[in-house]
Amino acid sequence: MKSKLFNSIILAAALIVPAMASAESDAEFAAKMDKYLQTEKGQESIGKAVEAYAKQAEERARKEAEERQQREFEEAFKNPVQIEIGNSPVKGPADAKITIIEFSDFQCPYCKRGKDNMEKVMEMYPKDVKIVFKQLPLGFHQQATPAAKAALAAGKQGKFWEMHDKLFDNQGKLSDSFYEETAKERGLDMTKFKADVASDEIEQQ
Repeated sequence: MKSKLFNSIILAAALIVPAMASAESDAEFAAKMDKYLQTEKGQESIGKAVEAYAKQAEERARKEAEERQQREFEEAFKNPVQIEIGNSPVKGPADAKITIIEFSDFQCPYCKRGKDNMEKVMEMYPKDVKIVFKQLPLGFHQQATPAAKAALAAGKQGKFWEMHDKLFDNQGKLSDSFYEETAKERGLDMTKFKADVASDEIEQQ
């Protein structure tokens, strides 16, 4: 980098003082250049050369970053991850242009923010986006798995998204009694709901 900067300074100075370029020898040219660089005009030339070099370096770095980002983007889409929707809950039009697959935990506060963001996306693009909800209960959240089972059990009766919203909006109340209370409020068949919560099918999902 120092070499390139020095060359830029020499080139700038030589262009400003063309007479120096016709010096009889390299030694004479170097002596004149050194003397010139000590003058006010020479210092100004150095400043301009440094400024020009810095701008060029910044532009090169920007272009290299853009090219690298483009390569990474293209590489990522050569082998896209294939995720099967399966029997996961889906919200939005079947022919939506964009499918968002959301992995979430009902007890996670950050997932609650994600839920709020998904609602905004659906409001903005109601005809273009659909959301697939995948259960990802984290081990250190004691109510994450029970809440997931309750939501899926509600889904067996067509009420997944209603349970989904209630759980996220009441993260501080998550408990077995709260799930049953919410199921009753939603008019679910409680015998079926309890059986589904305890089923191997829901456990696997």
